[in-house]
Amino acid sequence: MVSPTRRDLVRYAGAVSALTLSAAPAAAKARADAGPFQPTWDSLAAGYQAPAWFRDAKFGIWAHWGPQCAPEFGDWYARRMYMQGDPSYEHHVKTYGHPTQFGFMELINRWKAERWDPEELTKLYKAAGAKYLVSMACHHDNFDNFDSRHHAWNATRVGPGKDIVGGWAAAARKHGLRFGVSNHASHAWHWYQTAYGYDATGPHAGQRYDAFRLTKADGAGKWWQGLDPQKLYTGRNMVIPDGITDLAAMNAWHESHDGIWNESVPPNRAFAETWLKRCQDLMDRYQPDLVYFDDTGLPLGDYGLRATAHYYNQSLARKGTVDVVVNCKELTDLQRRAVVADIERGFADHIVPEPWQTDTCLGDWHYSRPLYERKGYLSAHQVVQRLVDVVSKNGCLLLNVPVRSDGTIDELERGILQELVGWMAVNSEGIFDSRPWKTYGEGPTEVAAGKFNEAKLRPFTAEDIRFTVKDDTLYAYAQEWPAGKSLTIRTLTPAARPVQRVDLLGGGALEFKQTDDGVAVTLPDQRPTFTPAFRIR
Repeated sequence: MVSPTRRDLVRYAGAVSALTLSAAPAAAKARADAGPFQPTWDSLAAGYQAPAWFRDAKFGIWAHWGPQCAPEFGDWYARRMYMQGDPSYEHHVKTYGHPTQFGFMELINRWKAERWDPEELTKLYKAAGAKYLVSMACHHDNFDNFDSRHHAWNATRVGPGKDIVGGWAAAARKHGLRFGVSNHASHAWHWYQTAYGYDATGPHAGQRYDAFRLTKADGAGKWWQGLDPQKLYTGRNMVIPDGITDLAAMNAWHESHDGIWNESVPPNRAFAETWLKRCQDLMDRYQPDLVYFDDTGLPLGDYGLRATAHYYNQSLARKGTVDVVVNCKELTDLQRRAVVADIERGFADHIVPEPWQTDTCLGDWHYSRPLYERKGYLSAHQVVQRLVDVVSKNGCLLLNVPVRSDGTIDELERGILQELVGWMAVNSEGIFDSRPWKTYGEGPTEVAAGKFNEAKLRPFTAEDIRFTVKDDTLYAYAQEWPAGKSLTIRTLTPAARPVQRVDLLGGGALEFKQTDDGVAVTLPDQRPTFTPAFRIR
C-alpha cells in the first residue's frame, strides 16, 4: 500500500474539516477507515509524528483499575486464582471457595466501585503534577470498563453498573488533562486458559474449573442472566489435557503453552475480530488522546495495525492533525517512527531521539492489600528520581496509583501524592514543556536500559545530576541533597556552557564558582524540597 505524504494528510484534513465523529459517527467512522493511514508499519511511520502535547506533558497518572482489584490481592488474579499452589489460588479458596464453584466471574459481581469519586481523585492527580490521566479500559481478564457495544461483559451491565472509562474521561477533561486508555485484552485468549483447567491433587483433583462447564443457559435466574461465560473466558483455545496428577508438571504445561506471552492471532479468529470492534468502539466513542497497548509491537498482527490506522485517521478527521499517541513495546526502528515506545518498569540509558514513555507503579498494578500492609510502595522521592531521569532522556513517566476495590486510594498513596504536590510546586518549571539538553546528566549511578529492570537500580546519589532545557534556561536536578553545603556540577565547565547565575528553585540565587572542574554551588541550610533543583543562566 502507498504511504501517506504530508501533502496527503493536509488534503485529507481539509476534506473532512466539517465532519465530526460525534455529530455523524457512522459517516465519520467510514471516512476514518478510508483515510490516508493504511494498516502497515510503513504507512503509519510515514505520516506520524508524536504530538507536542505529549512531549510537553512529561508526567501522567494511570488508574490500572478493574474487577481484578476486587480481592485486593495484587496482579494477574484472574489467571493465578486457577493455578493450584499459587498464592492467589490459596487466597481464593480460603476467602471465596474453590474455583470449580466460585470462578472469577463471581468476583466481577463483587466489584461495585461504590465509593469511586473520579472528580476528587483527578483534582489530586493534577495537583501532584499529572498532565494526562489514563484509565484501564480492559485487561487480560477480558472485561470492558466502558459502555461496550460489542462485549456484554462490561462495567455498565455487571459489576459497578457504571461507565468507568467515561467517568475518568469526563473528570480529566473538566480539569484540563489529556485523557488516555489502556487496552490489554489482546492476550486474554491464551492468558485465561487456566480457567478451563483443574487441580492436579487434593479433593478436587481432575474436576474442571467453572469456565469449562458454564454456558449461557446456566445464568437463568442469576445475576448474569443473558450473558455467556464463554464470551468472558474466551473459549477453549488451548485447554490442558486430562490426567495430569503432578502439580509441577501441570505448572510446567501452563508455562509452556498458555503462559507464553503470545502476540499472534488466536486460533479462535472470532476473538480477534471482536477485539478490533471493541477497540474501535472505544476510540470512536471516548476519543482518547492516548491508547496504550500492552503488547510487543501492535496487538494481534493486522488487527492492531487496523486499529491504529483507524485511530490516526479518526484524529485527522476530527482535528485536522494526528494529535494522538499509541504506546506499545519492544519496537524496531521503523516501528518507533509509527508509534510511541513504552518501556514497562524500565529505563533508557541515553537520550532517545523519539519521544518515549516508561510506566511504573507505586506498588502492584492491581491493588494489593498485603503490599499496603507491609508499606511496600515506592516513595515520592523515588518517583521524582525516576521522573527526572526519564525526562532528561526525552521521555514521559506514567505512574499507576493502585485503586482499591471500592474506588478509593489508601492513606499511604495519598501521602505520597501530597509529597509530589509539594515537590512540583517548587521544582516543576524545569520539567514540563522542557527538552533534553546536549547530555542527559552525570554521576556514578549507572542506569541499565530495558524493561523490568527497576530491581537492578542502585540508589542514586547527590552526584547523580540530570539536565533539562527550556528556551535558553538550563535546569539541573540532583537526585539527592549532598552531605555538606557544596555541590559541583562537573559537566558545566566554561567550554561546555558559561554560567552567569545559579538559582535554587524555591531558594533564590546561590553563590557559585565556575572552573575547569565545573560549577561549584553553595547550598543554603534550608531545603525547599527533598531534592535540589537549579535554574542556570
